[in-house]
Amino acid sequence: MRLIREKMKKTVVIIMLAVMSIAAAGCSGNTKEDKTITIWSGGSDNVRVQFEEQIEQFNQLDTGYTAKLEFITSGTGAQSLRDRVIAAKKAGETGTDFDIIELGGDEVTRYVEEGGDDLFVTLDKSKIENLKNLKFEATFRNDLVMPYRGTTVVLAYNAEAVPNPPKTTEELYRWIKENPGRFAYNTPGSGGAGGSFVTTSVYNLLGEEALTSSDEAYMEQWEEGFALLKELHPYMYQSSGKVVYPNKNQGTLDLLANKEADIIPAWADMVISQKKQGTLPETIKIAQLEPSFTGSTVVLGIPSIGSNQEGAYEFLNYMLSPEAQNIALDSMAAIPVIDYSLLDQNLTDTISDLQIEAFRIGSLGELSTKLNERWDAEIGTLE
Repeated sequence: MRLIREKMKKTVVIIMLAVMSIAAAGCSGNTKEDKTITIWSGGSDNVRVQFEEQIEQFNQLDTGYTAKLEFITSGTGAQSLRDRVIAAKKAGETGTDFDIIELGGDEVTRYVEEGGDDLFVTLDKSKIENLKNLKFEATFRNDLVMPYRGTTVVLAYNAEAVPNPPKTTEELYRWIKENPGRFAYNTPGSGGAGGSFVTTSVYNLLGEEALTSSDEAYMEQWEEGFALLKELHPYMYQSSGKVVYPNKNQGTLDLLANKEADIIPAWADMVISQKKQGTLPETIKIAQLEPSFTGSTVVLGIPSIGSNQEGAYEFLNYMLSPEAQNIALDSMAAIPVIDYSLLDQNLTDTISDLQIEAFRIGSLGELSTKLNERWDAEIGTLE
């Protein structure tokens, strides 16, 4: 009996020690959850591939943290990343897995307008050592977000069919009319390439300051631009005798690859990366118009409702390393934001014609949605 009692005492002691050990681990922040960084992004598949490669490399580093990706593919009808983050913030949620989010450099103003100034953590730049490599600041709210790559819309064309592409927007509009059915742009709501074509067609006729304003007063000045889009409509790509606006950025690239269109607006990174993969022929070239289509830096922010800010800083620091920048350049022809001398020169040669400092920034806030809605109602419904 005495032996049984002693065994019971030992068992109780062991259980108590185990409970105390678990509690201590929780208090010290060493739980598995505390060591996981969740990165949220969305868009085309090349963005997903880039992040997966970067995360795989990051997870091999001795940082003490493990990153994972949550990706929302564009055009799937899923709730947008911005809507999800802002809904969580407004619901008073804290300790969520929104540790880091990727967003367009112009989007941050919309996030803050809808979610409040405290939606993002004000960046403690002393925790991002690799900021010393950064050559470009975020276009908007540099205190809240950090740029990690650049992107811009360009003119993509089949050099066999168009040996001398248009150099200005006026030349492009003239070419479209002289070559009916050979130009295409995707519906602006389904992808940024078509959205940039529509935006610049309208805003090239306004003052340059309008392109970075969300003032609804500018809506009254859209008439001339929409008249131009209606004028161009009959000359767009056709299928079965009807004008067709492809869905998504990839839709127009497919037309270009299949020689069903000769010129399209496209994201530079998509064209370069798909040529490298062999899905676009070598005859496809890119050029920038004057005035140019819109471009921007793409940024990372740390939402205040996340659960792992220290891990988030580790990942942001990694994203400005030459290793991470080389992956973005190699996997999706993203334009680097750090000193090019730190990068693989064979990779930087592929984007030698693209200069991030020459990008034309567009930031319309909620006006962008209203512009797309008006296009859907007035242009997308034309016969």
